[in-house]
Amino acid sequence: MTALQDSPQRTAGTKATDATDATDSTDSTEGAKRAAAPPAPRPRRARSTVLTVTLLAVLLLLSLLSAGIGAYEIPLGDVLASVQHRIGLGGHALDRTAESVLWDIRLPRVVLAVLVGASLGCAGALMQGVFGNPLAEPGVIGISAGAAVGAVGAIALGLTFLGNWTVTVCAFVAGLATVLLVYAMSRSGGRTEVVTLILTGIAVNAFAGALIGLFLFFADNAQVTQITFWQLGSLAQATWPKVLAVLPCALLGLAVAPFHSRRLDLLALGERPARHLGVDVERLRVALILVVALLTAAAVAVAGIITFVGLLVPHLLRMANGPGHRFLVPGSALGGAVVLAAGDLAARTVAAPAELPLGVLTALLGSPFFFWLLRRTRRKQGGWA
Repeated sequence: MTALQDSPQRTAGTKATDATDATDSTDSTEGAKRAAAPPAPRPRRARSTVLTVTLLAVLLLLSLLSAGIGAYEIPLGDVLASVQHRIGLGGHALDRTAESVLWDIRLPRVVLAVLVGASLGCAGALMQGVFGNPLAEPGVIGISAGAAVGAVGAIALGLTFLGNWTVTVCAFVAGLATVLLVYAMSRSGGRTEVVTLILTGIAVNAFAGALIGLFLFFADNAQVTQITFWQLGSLAQATWPKVLAVLPCALLGLAVAPFHSRRLDLLALGERPARHLGVDVERLRVALILVVALLTAAAVAVAGIITFVGLLVPHLLRMANGPGHRFLVPGSALGGAVVLAAGDLAARTVAAPAELPLGVLTALLGSPFFFWLLRRTRRKQGGWA
């Protein structure tokens, strides 16, 4: 009797075991299929690729348009033909006037706009990562003005101890001193305060403006004209020697910056977690401050004070693709080049035959954005107090 009673239980247990084995087998099969299937594409990586390709295409188009549009119109086909001819890929040479306008006036200006925009955009992304807040930008916190003081001082005092490199070196030294001063004064309790950062930038900009005014007082007429160029910001005096003067500084800074992207992502977690993950925070900050000073000084030395590019571009890219610095740092360089190429084209054509100062144009467009960003940040934090 007991045996008869146990038999159904064994049968039920056997069936349950078989069902479990079948389920496990099915799960294993499905797991194997999932493992064998290719991984799903990452949306953010795909978006980064699309944004990069789009920025490159827009930059190329703007460069070609800028090379052809102006008081002396050069058709796009002629621009392409002349470039192909110069690099040995066919094409044909243009007449003497068109060749001179294209290669001696337009193309140096286009290349300089790309270099300066890329430098300012990349410097802005690095500043925001280093200081850990979205309001940091070389122009806003006074680095551009400090670098301009070095350049203006070299002009007003007639310094030529390094030849064509004198103005660039003086701008670099002054920009480095300014960024170190701002960094030291904006830290409190082991962190960088947004309000202190902005107020320090206001003070530095005011002091730099006073020094520039003092240099203007003692300068002669020719020097006053040059100093006015630095104050307003412009690419009107672009030449190939100026491109070659800024090229090493810009390329060095742009090449070094992306290698720090991963550590900037770790720093965004906070100083203590970054240290636990092996990041030497102070060493990273000093290295990136040097890169920012190099990029900003290179831009200011040839184009004067051009503000808000380093603030505007990283924010737009961050909204489009998130805060990851692996895309943000090189993407900001591309975006800065696009913005400045477009801005220079607008400065040359909006009020033709007159030309608007490029620094004034970027400030007119960037100031409302900065005001909106300030209010947005304040609202998110529930006030500054």
